[in-house]
Amino acid sequence: MVMAGKDEELMQQVAGGDLDAFNEIIRRHQHAAWRVAYRFLGDPAGAEDVVQEAFLRILSSAPRYKPSAAFSTYLYHVVSRLCIDSARKKRPVLLGTLPEMVDSSPDPASSLARKDREALVRKAFDALPPRQRMAVILKYYEEMSYGEIALALGTTVKAVERLLGRARTALRARLSHLREK
Repeated sequence: MVMAGKDEELMQQVAGGDLDAFNEIIRRHQHAAWRVAYRFLGDPAGAEDVVQEAFLRILSSAPRYKPSAAFSTYLYHVVSRLCIDSARKKRPVLLGTLPEMVDSSPDPASSLARKDREALVRKAFDALPPRQRMAVILKYYEEMSYGEIALALGTTVKAVERLLGRARTALRARLSHLREK
């Protein structure tokens, strides 16, 4: 059964014990939550764990939920916190690529060069501090506004601007040699 209504209204129903409303929230948002967690962690299983934990936390806090922002912003806040906490607990070595990269290489040599470039970009991205990484994901992959990112990260718009500026500077410095090729 597909439920109509805004996410915020569904969360009010969840607060009243309606698990069908919660299942609808999950159906609507699980892919986006996983996508953010995966881009941050680079690990599909780890992303799945983060998303499950995020939805469990949202369910347990449903009675206290106050729709002061869009539900998606609230969800990104929970997912961001869990990802950043995960990064602080352990520092995985990730060699995978960032998702949604299209292979347009016509030959194996070009394909190998592209994979090498992607590995260097992923390594530089993973070297960013966790809050900078999450700000980059929310801005450039999820196309959130500075205000939405600030709410999701629990900070100010000015702090988001600084996080993104420092991330761009660090990535530019770490990847400057790729421009020269």
